[in-house]
Amino acid sequence: MCGVFGVWAPGEDVAKLTYFGLYALQHRGQESAGISVSNGRQILVYKDMGLVSQVFDENTLESFQGHLAVGHCRYSTTGASTWHNAQPTFRPTGHGSIALGHNGNLVNTHDLAEMVAALPSDEDELDIHAVNLEASTNDTSLVTALLAHHPDVSLEQRALELLPQVEGAFSFVFMNEETLYAARDPEGIRPLVLGRLDRGWVVASEDAALATIGASVVREVEPGELLVIDEEGLRSHKFAEPRRKGCVFEYVYLARPDATVAGRSVHEARVEMGRKLAREFPVEADLVIPVPESGTPAASGYAMESGIPFGQGFVKNAYVGRTFIQPSQTLRQLGIRLKLNALEHMVRGKKVVVVDDSIVRGNTQRAQIRMLREAGATEVHVRISSPPVKWPCFYGIDFATRAELIANGLDVDEIAASVGADSLGYISLEGMVEATGQPAGSLCAACFTGEYPIALPDESKLGKHLLEATLAASNRDEALPVLNNP
Repeated sequence: MCGVFGVWAPGEDVAKLTYFGLYALQHRGQESAGISVSNGRQILVYKDMGLVSQVFDENTLESFQGHLAVGHCRYSTTGASTWHNAQPTFRPTGHGSIALGHNGNLVNTHDLAEMVAALPSDEDELDIHAVNLEASTNDTSLVTALLAHHPDVSLEQRALELLPQVEGAFSFVFMNEETLYAARDPEGIRPLVLGRLDRGWVVASEDAALATIGASVVREVEPGELLVIDEEGLRSHKFAEPRRKGCVFEYVYLARPDATVAGRSVHEARVEMGRKLAREFPVEADLVIPVPESGTPAASGYAMESGIPFGQGFVKNAYVGRTFIQPSQTLRQLGIRLKLNALEHMVRGKKVVVVDDSIVRGNTQRAQIRMLREAGATEVHVRISSPPVKWPCFYGIDFATRAELIANGLDVDEIAASVGADSLGYISLEGMVEATGQPAGSLCAACFTGEYPIALPDESKLGKHLLEATLAASNRDEALPVLNNP
């Protein structure tokens, strides 16, 4: 997941544009947020843990003066959720600094760490007396370090040399003091779009962020493309042949409903998934209810196709956001319900169809079904607008390990029994893909099929905490790669 945003617009308040762009992308990451701004001479970076609205206030944004900005809201897939791993990552050197935001997840992180360790000691790097830049343990910081080391070539040329060596899913938005850059991996797994302002250019993870700030959509950034935006305008480089494998889960859950991905309305795709679910798994029932908000479009499609009335069975706390206060064990045992409550008068005495986007571990569905039965539902039939999730994602979704995925060890009837449903139906892989309007060959569905479009390294070189483990080992004087050059 993660949301990335970049703007090059002299004369505009780029910090506030970035703030509102990130606000529109908040659904893609709620762990930390950051913005970097350049005034042409220096880059100022501000980042912290929490939501965009918690990290930034009016005074902070007022202090950002410049014509160029990059923003990021994080959902961690490599590296722990800590301040040091918040983005944009930053690297100051005597020949120019770099700030970078990344959506996706790399699969050759181990190799990149070795490349960073092999860099010459960079005496040109500035000592800015900031918090230790080397404490970060994410794949993004490695790419930033490798891009920052370009003593004999421009950053543009360095990017064209380095990007073909970066493997995995990436939508990068980065900057130096004068120029905005955007790059997308050859498979185009994560979305990235280009927009136009009256006085500049914008790049963002989703076109919904462009609409929020009043920018018009120009086009998607192509897989294998590097965009460069400066005072001379916009130019494009192709650093690799495109091998389009867009993430199908963008249509199922990740993207906003008002986004368009590869020319297909996400909302329309989700409604069509619901229609197909109704055709594939009909049931006699009194009411179709969504799990808000992710199940709402598919539930409306199921209701339209089946003729069963659509209604609200859950109330969602609109202000829950991301809480940093964890319930005590006692409160958990009392059944504290931070996010959802059942609407008793809607479900009492009724057979209900509950539509949701996916089942991962099954804990959430188990709690929801128990809630509906306590509210008086006589039957609870669960319908899921994606196939069973059986494989972990290594391209930017922090799913459970394979052992924790409920569909990995149980068949559909056993999952239904485990979560307490009267029946359970998952959309077919073919039905889900058809609903996206994309050719099956241009989508990544590895979490459902186990067929990974980008080759994965040995299991010992994968994992969210790979770099923390490497750092811990090196601190014990074991012969493992150093994370970043000194």
